[in-house]
Amino acid sequence: MSSFLLLNSFFLLAVILYLIFLYKWLSTNNQKNPPPSPPKMPILGNLHQLGKVPHRSLQSLSQKYGDLMLLQLGRKPTLVVSSANAVEGIIKTHELIFSNRPRSIIASKLLYNGKDVVFANYGEYWRQMKSICVLQLLSTKRVRSFRAIREEETALMVEKIMRSIPSVVNLTETFVTLASDVVCRAAFGRKYSREWRGNFMVLLKQFVELLGEFPVGDFVPWLHWIDKVNGLEGKMRKVAKEFDAILEQILEEHLHSPNTQGNGHKSDKGEKMKDFVDVLLDVQRDETVGFSVDRESMKALILDMFAAGTDTTSTLLEWAMSELLRHPRALKKLQEEVRRMTAGKATANEHDLEKMEYLKAVIKETLRLHPPLPLLVSRESIKDVKVSGCDIAARTQVVINAWPIQRDPFFWEEPNEFRPERFLGSTVDFKGHNFQLIPFGVGRRGCPGILFAISGAELVLANLVYAFDWELPDRAKAETLDMTESAGLSVHRRDPLLAVATPYLFA
Repeated sequence: MSSFLLLNSFFLLAVILYLIFLYKWLSTNNQKNPPPSPPKMPILGNLHQLGKVPHRSLQSLSQKYGDLMLLQLGRKPTLVVSSANAVEGIIKTHELIFSNRPRSIIASKLLYNGKDVVFANYGEYWRQMKSICVLQLLSTKRVRSFRAIREEETALMVEKIMRSIPSVVNLTETFVTLASDVVCRAAFGRKYSREWRGNFMVLLKQFVELLGEFPVGDFVPWLHWIDKVNGLEGKMRKVAKEFDAILEQILEEHLHSPNTQGNGHKSDKGEKMKDFVDVLLDVQRDETVGFSVDRESMKALILDMFAAGTDTTSTLLEWAMSELLRHPRALKKLQEEVRRMTAGKATANEHDLEKMEYLKAVIKETLRLHPPLPLLVSRESIKDVKVSGCDIAARTQVVINAWPIQRDPFFWEEPNEFRPERFLGSTVDFKGHNFQLIPFGVGRRGCPGILFAISGAELVLANLVYAFDWELPDRAKAETLDMTESAGLSVHRRDPLLAVATPYLFA
């Protein structure tokens, strides 16, 4: 009898919780004309439909429910945008309303309560930090000043591959190391010991992986305790603490060591240029700037530079070489262009790249098929608004799914095929003006580091195909290369990219 009463009590409690959830959901979704929505589960809403690879799962749902689709992720109403026209409608007409960021437990823990540029709320603080990035850290002049660093590190990479022959080359590891060394020199003025760099890269990998997690507390706050039980909260604390210690050490070195101030590198004109940390310290001291940059803001900006600079460049190169290895004709065509433009030189330099149209087409096509962040960083509406005839409530999370947008057959012929030729003679670019190609985001919240990432990627790719011929290990057929993606905010290959290099220049 007691067991029967206990069972009834449990059932009654479940019904009451469901009714409470249903009431709250209905009270927040009473717009006159909301976007189409898939059926929802109690409490979880549509969370269970995200799957291991959310950009693909959301594409499948959008094919059934439309380019503007409303999901309920726990208690978060989430608008999923899956077409170029829908993105254009939002950005051209309502961008200010959709320029905020939703609250993120992970961003708060790792990035000093959202004091960086990527996750900061839209407002005066964000505008100030963005201006520092655009005008001080990532301006065209400053990015060009890092040319010597990029060329030196690329040459070192080529030498390292040459020494490793005939061993199989782990290109994934090679790209991560190269990108981190370039960013390290640009940000801190020097490279650190191999042990320090190794520890830093492990920490950075954990940092990027955490940004791709889905904390239960973000979506169902009363279940936040699950993040403690599954270890996520502990990981966040550990990574945040260890990163903070490293960044404090670097700031102290720049503040107290005369050898690190203003001596980070020389520009291509031989002028001494300051590294990122030097620039941030100068901004902090400059009373004419009109706003203050505290220590936490500097550390948050540095983390942005490292995470974005390292991860975006290495991921782009990893997918570019993967596609070239799968498409030997495209690889040969790129090699012919690079070798023709660079004939007689030991390496390809950035001046040589300017007229390499096929190289630029390969980069664009790689970004089209493999955007580093297929689900662009989420936005949040600040007030009620009508989009394409649909009512969107205030505080609705907005997810732009670049993956289906960039494979839309309306814009792209044979959209799933790797065809760099489609960009030859095309004016379509990835800087946010063409809504069918938005790998770096769009509008005010687009990535300010496009030039930094592309400059490095083009140089590395050109030198890889200039100095070496490439094939898969054990002479495997090109079509057998596994292209399975990893899960996370930024999408890498699930498995490392391995290849065999044969010297071309010194054969």
